[in-house]
Amino acid sequence: MKAVAIDIGNTKIKVGSFDSGTQIEILEVSDLPSLQKVLTRLAPDRVISCSVAYSVTEQEAYLSNHDVLYMSHDTPLPLQNLYSTKETLGLDRLAAVVGAQTVGNLCDRLVIDIGTCITYDFLDRDNNYHGGAISPGIALRFKAMHDYTKRLPLIEEYDEVDLIGDSTRSAMMSGVIHGISAEIDGIISRYKQKWPDIQVILCGGGAKRFESKLKESIFASPELVLVGLNRILEYNEDKK
Repeated sequence: MKAVAIDIGNTKIKVGSFDSGTQIEILEVSDLPSLQKVLTRLAPDRVISCSVAYSVTEQEAYLSNHDVLYMSHDTPLPLQNLYSTKETLGLDRLAAVVGAQTVGNLCDRLVIDIGTCITYDFLDRDNNYHGGAISPGIALRFKAMHDYTKRLPLIEEYDEVDLIGDSTRSAMMSGVIHGISAEIDGIISRYKQKWPDIQVILCGGGAKRFESKLKESIFASPELVLVGLNRILEYNEDKK
C-alpha cells in the first residue's frame, strides 16, 4: 500500500511518503493548497492527517479527492492511553509515541519532541502511555525574553554559541540553548532513576541541534511523528 502521512503543525506541514511501511520521501510545504498539489503528485492509496492547526472541515476542502483518515482522539491506537484528559492531548504527541514503538526492542521509552514546544512523553514496556511534560521551545523562549522585557532583542536566527556569552545576544543564545540542554539532561536523569534501562528517543525539528549536546545516550529520529502516523494508518487498515 502506498501511503502518505501528514503532520500539520503550528508553523509547517510535514509530509511523509511510505510504500508498504518503508519511508520513501519526506518533504515540507507551507499551506493546504501546496499540500493538495503534493498529494496529487504522490497519488497515494491512503492518507492519514494529524493537525493541530486546521479543523477536519478546513482540511477536507483540499484533501477531499483522497481516502483520508483524519486522526482524532477516538482513532484506534496500538497502545493503551492512560492520559486523564485525552481530549486535550496533542495528537502529534500520540503519533510520536506510537512511532517510538518501532525503535529498538520492547522496553520503557521516553520520547522528547523539540518543536514549538518541547514535549516529554513516557511509554512503558507494556505499551501503556502515561503522559509527560511540556515546556517552551527555542523560539518561544527567545520571544518571551523579548516580549516581557524592554531592552532584550528578538532573536530569530541563531548559531552555535559558547557557554559564556560575551554580548547580550550571545548571552541570550547561551541561556536558551544550554538551558534547554541542561533541562533535557536533567529530565532524562530523573526518568533513569526510576527506569534505568529506558530508551530515550529525540525527535522534532530541533533534534539534530541537541543530539550531540546531551550527556545521555539517545536515539535521534526527527521524523518520528510521521513514522507513528503511518503505523496508526496500518493499524487501522488491519482492523478493517
